Amino acid sequence: MYCESFALPPGLHLIRQLRIALAAAAIGLAGCATPSVPAPKVSASGVDSALAQPLRNLTQTQRINAWFDQQYEAQLRFSPTTLTFLGRPELKDQLDDFSIEAEQRQLQWQAQSVAQMQAQFQRSALDAEARRSWDLWLYQYRLSEQGAAFRVNQYVFDQMNGAQSSLPTFMINFHSVETLADVQAYIARLRQFDRALGQLLARAQQAAQQGIRPPRFAYEGVIEQSRKIIRGAPFEDGEDSSLWADIQAKIDRLLESGTLDSPQATSLKAQARAALIEHVQPAYGALIDWFTEDLPNTRVNPSGVASQPRGAAYYQYQLAANTSTPMTAEAIHQLGLDEVARLRNEMLALKQRIGFEGDLAAFNAYLNSDDPRFRYPDTDAGRQAYLDKATAVIANIEKSLPTWFGVLPKADLVVKRVEPFRERDGAAQHYYPGAVDGSRPGIYYIHLSDMTAMPKTALEVIAYHEGLPGHHMQISIAQELTGLPRFRTQSFFTAYTEGWGLYAEWLARQMPGTYRDPYSDFGRLTAEMWRAVRLVVDTGLHAKGWTEQQAVDYFQANAPVPLTTIRSEVQRYLIMPGQATAYKIGMIKIQQLRSKAEAALGEYFDIRRFHDAVLGSGALPLALLEQRIDEWIASERHAIEQAGLPRLAG
Repeated sequence: MYCESFALPPGLHLIRQLRIALAAAAIGLAGCATPSVPAPKVSASGVDSALAQPLRNLTQTQRINAWFDQQYEAQLRFSPTTLTFLGRPELKDQLDDFSIEAEQRQLQWQAQSVAQMQAQFQRSALDAEARRSWDLWLYQYRLSEQGAAFRVNQYVFDQMNGAQSSLPTFMINFHSVETLADVQAYIARLRQFDRALGQLLARAQQAAQQGIRPPRFAYEGVIEQSRKIIRGAPFEDGEDSSLWADIQAKIDRLLESGTLDSPQATSLKAQARAALIEHVQPAYGALIDWFTEDLPNTRVNPSGVASQPRGAAYYQYQLAANTSTPMTAEAIHQLGLDEVARLRNEMLALKQRIGFEGDLAAFNAYLNSDDPRFRYPDTDAGRQAYLDKATAVIANIEKSLPTWFGVLPKADLVVKRVEPFRERDGAAQHYYPGAVDGSRPGIYYIHLSDMTAMPKTALEVIAYHEGLPGHHMQISIAQELTGLPRFRTQSFFTAYTEGWGLYAEWLARQMPGTYRDPYSDFGRLTAEMWRAVRLVVDTGLHAKGWTEQQAVDYFQANAPVPLTTIRSEVQRYLIMPGQATAYKIGMIKIQQLRSKAEAALGEYFDIRRFHDAVLGSGALPLALLEQRIDEWIASERHAIEQAGLPRLAG
């Protein structure tokens, strides 16, 4: 039902393995090099000579920005899938190395890179934005270094992010085919499925030996999705499987365009078919066999990661990594309780304005009824109506953006239904960024298999979060930034990115033509309540020993959300500890910074300039975001004084 996630490269978005690898180059966390791709070398004089650029006769800031770009190019080569996601042609015939040894190689590379930065450059000689790049490069390394202690604690496969679904999603949506070489690269990658999935399976088995397993529902999801991937031709009788249909369609398009001739197309299809049968099918068979065999060892009504070896420390690390703050589980839990109480009062007030006479529980039950006022029909026509309405809502708010933002995204945005092999009832909606070069638009994906879990009241708020002015705006603007090192334009920090998405839901209410139906405005409050409940439930599960059922019960008592969706959400929190806490914490920080700027600048506060300041430096940890806004406020005050305008107080 409600959003969530932004799936930056299916990653960014420490991993969920393919998801992480796709994100690795952007965040500097886990990522790896394939065995055939040697890790870039860092010498005392710099990176590989092939990447070296003349740095003489430049300022310190110019030199370090050029150096960051060189380093980023070297880092990208640890992850061929990230290169493809970014629309780059290099290493397109390879998949990442998902072994722990490869992660360790990248960590060592990061350590060398940071040491080189500290040896070759003087932070105090840099301008403000370059100092921020320095701090960010160091921050990412330290986060990676801290995370290395918890590699075995991370769930390798789960029902949401495991490579069993991420790899096919990547091949279908992100491996473009424009030439003969692209087809050959696609087939080469299919031939690496057994190696890549085998590496990840070995890690899952190693974790299981230490008593670290995701809950039973995650195993069941992995088994079900794996079976779907190898269902149908060429693996068995029936309709074409998703991968087989995709590669055939891509080859056929080249045949129709004249890029391939008929004998070439026939030969390539035969090679692809053989790769699917000889490399893909055995890889998925091994996954299905092991997860089925190990299934009895999993917990049916699980609690969080605290029961794992080093579980408490792992959870605190995840909280710090996701929120980019030092907040403790107890502090986050209390913040959640306070926010739930505040939002409950707002929901009661809106219910009264609507004129509903029953209590909040009765009103929630009314909203969750089958009344066609609140649901589209569970038919293909109903699904298309949802897609059409979401597209129209985004188009409407786009007209107002120039009043609220000085810089607007250039990238296109499309709304699509999730592919059948990974679609799940009640699962979170999400956003995939477009290619940096503009060759692929941003995609807002919607799960529509169960229309009863898709209330009309939630449609607007999700569209604003995932599309405009939410993820698509923030991520596209970051990708399109100039004047910053390229790693800054691809960085991802959950509290910033998801905090902006939640702020966008709230901001949209201040814009004309939105939430005109009071039930949609109640949907906005419900979405915010959802994120407040997360603070309580996530910490309850992972720090206070709550079971899955306890979390479901609390959720049900405080948010008017279908039970199917609640169960899907709680299961998400169980396999992604800490991630769900970032949304509300990030939103609150952005709201606080806006209030600070409004108070400091008074009548001279310009909302367009404020938003440009928030978005104009790429994604940042919250402390660095606050530093940037403080600098912006000081700059605005100085400009006001220089213009001879009446002095500001404070």
